[in-house]
Amino acid sequence: MKKIWLFSLVCMLLIPFVGCNQQKSLSSSEDHVGLFPAKSGVKYGYIDTTGTIVINHQFDGAYFFSEGLAAVKIGGEWGYIDKTGKTVIDPQFDEAKGFSEGLARVKMDGRWGFIDKRGSFVTKLQFEFAGDFSEGLAVVNIIGGRWGFINKRGSFVIKPQFDEAWGFSEGLALVEIGKKRGYVDKTGKIVIKPQFDEAWGFSEGLALVEIGEKLGYVDKTGKIVIKPQFVLANCFSEGLASVMDGGLFGYVDKTGKFVFDSQFDITCDFSEGLAAVMVDERWGYIDTTGKVVIDPQFDEAGDFSEGLARVRIDDKLGYIDKTGKIVIKPQFDWASLFWEGLATVRVGGKSGYVNKTGKIVYMEP
Repeated sequence: MKKIWLFSLVCMLLIPFVGCNQQKSLSSSEDHVGLFPAKSGVKYGYIDTTGTIVINHQFDGAYFFSEGLAAVKIGGEWGYIDKTGKTVIDPQFDEAKGFSEGLARVKMDGRWGFIDKRGSFVTKLQFEFAGDFSEGLAVVNIIGGRWGFINKRGSFVIKPQFDEAWGFSEGLALVEIGKKRGYVDKTGKIVIKPQFDEAWGFSEGLALVEIGEKLGYVDKTGKIVIKPQFVLANCFSEGLASVMDGGLFGYVDKTGKFVFDSQFDITCDFSEGLAAVMVDERWGYIDTTGKVVIDPQFDEAGDFSEGLARVRIDDKLGYIDKTGKIVIKPQFDWASLFWEGLATVRVGGKSGYVNKTGKIVYMEP
């Protein structure tokens, strides 16, 4: 996975790359219910979008809300609260993750299991690794190394048999057998036999695969629709995929046709109709026709989210709109995408939140 990792690392700008279609959108994976974890001293509480503290600082750790509940830490154990701050699942877990499709992963004594929103176990604590539920199934790794898939009752619907496996995306899951990768459906049937040296999850109907150190794309029948020919490539986003051709980057459509000539030093995925590109060590943005809509001028540039994108000028981060206008001046040491109207920022070792007008609504004391 090194090729896509190196290609995507620059583009992700402070958000770790996890592979094609493995990042859930924040709107689906993190339901903030208008609340955001905020730190004061060594304790965490929650603020609303105005920066008002609505759940007092009392926790030793806190995550974003997901499906109406948030994991919080008291002492050395994790439990869950609702949006009023009421404890609904007592702290008892060594680790606790967000809810996904009604269930959450929790860990005790080195083993993972799943609980429902009442805190009842739907599986035993038995897995060496467990992924979130995706499309009704969760990938798990049993003690001893084999990977399989369970349903929401905790029953294996695809028995542990794979050397490695990843969550379902668009109806298929990537699996590895004997150092080759292929795809299975939700019954466990191998629909694309393991044959690829590397492969990634399906995105917009196609999957990126590697054969003989060249990257191409297959459809859900396993048919090669864009022959492996690229040294570097990324997954499809908004109908286009970024690829390297002749030492420069461009974009192909789903037939493999270049939509415009390769001409950029580095290219990123399209988000909200624009993609960050680098020319002569400066970053700007293009639209899906290849037209430069924001001239290359930034030291770094990231994806658009809620109409704004993070950019770096010298050693500080700020935000621009889709015209390239700086709407929040570069002043932050670290900054996230906007989620539900706020972005997490860090200045001088302290973290807080900024809104889309540039107002810092909260900064830890």
